[in-house]
Amino acid sequence: MMKQRREIRTSLNCSPKAMLIHRTLILLLTCVFVISCTHIGPSTVKRDRFDYNKAVANSWKDQTLLNIVKLRYADMPLFMEVASIVSGYTVEGTVNLGGTAVEGAANLDSLSLGAAGKYTDRPTITYAPMTGSTFNKSFMTPIPPSTVLFMMQAGWPADTVLPIVLEAINGLSAQNSVGSTQSEGDEGYYRIIELFKALQHSSAARMRVVTDAAGKETTLFVVRRRNVTPEILALEEELAGLLGLSDSVDEYNVVFAEVARDDTELAMLTRSVLSIMVEFAGQVDVPEQHLTEGRALRSLFDVSSGEQNSVRRIISIKNSVEKPEDAFVAVSYKDYWFWIDDRDFQSKRVFSYLMLLFSITETGGREGLPLVTIPAG
Repeated sequence: MMKQRREIRTSLNCSPKAMLIHRTLILLLTCVFVISCTHIGPSTVKRDRFDYNKAVANSWKDQTLLNIVKLRYADMPLFMEVASIVSGYTVEGTVNLGGTAVEGAANLDSLSLGAAGKYTDRPTITYAPMTGSTFNKSFMTPIPPSTVLFMMQAGWPADTVLPIVLEAINGLSAQNSVGSTQSEGDEGYYRIIELFKALQHSSAARMRVVTDAAGKETTLFVVRRRNVTPEILALEEELAGLLGLSDSVDEYNVVFAEVARDDTELAMLTRSVLSIMVEFAGQVDVPEQHLTEGRALRSLFDVSSGEQNSVRRIISIKNSVEKPEDAFVAVSYKDYWFWIDDRDFQSKRVFSYLMLLFSITETGGREGLPLVTIPAG
């Protein structure tokens, strides 16, 4: 028996097919060893990070637009937060190798190979509806005036920020396109926005925050009246006149109010995120059939084109029966598609600013942030 085994081993060492079996075995064992030493975790970081980022961002955009459209139809808005994402990867693999060598007249050798693999991805996503105090703080609380000025100082255009956030400034009101209090707003309000924009471009207006001995912070709106051109000085004087401010001082206290107490106070009545969405809802293009049937009320934008000259559109949200091909964001509601054109840069910027306000007004701690946990093995 021992002699026979030695003869077979000799045959394996000498037969070309046996040599092939031997080399293939070494190659496969080497591959198995290399694969077993490779980690799949690091290779998934880039893919998972950007894929989940894109998925969460797109769903957030869709949810926001859907709630704006629902408000247009007097439907209840609801926001679902992505509380956590847990995704587990499992990769399994097996390799089978078999070979026989038979010494005889035919000198037959045989080789059998087999391989199997399995890849499993089991994501677990947790959603949490925003209700109660969380909803009240994030959506019902007016945006602080200091935030408005900070955004402008950060580079956001005044003619984008102010019409969205400001309900009124020193007694001058913006337009209200929905509800029983529809109003086209005061002309002075929109002239003030033009003046803010001009001063912003010339760097003649800034803001600063001062803290007193008790730790109380006060936001100041600062106008630079020295070392400016006569044109800028004329704009500053016009702004002070429209706002009822004294042109003999350079700093004005910024407060949350509709009307200022004196000529050194800049009163800003700001909107909440929900009230901004309501204003946007009034600018959604609704099918005429839905208006006729009473599914939605007419707004300032649902009148004949000849009567819209004095109405200022902040955002354009269109509707169509078919799904749009070139949309920045699109949602389906009541058998229609409502969407923002990807080529409408102004509407995209306004919508993105609303999304940014969501982040700014978020009052929760880090425990409220989406948590992504991806064990890979």
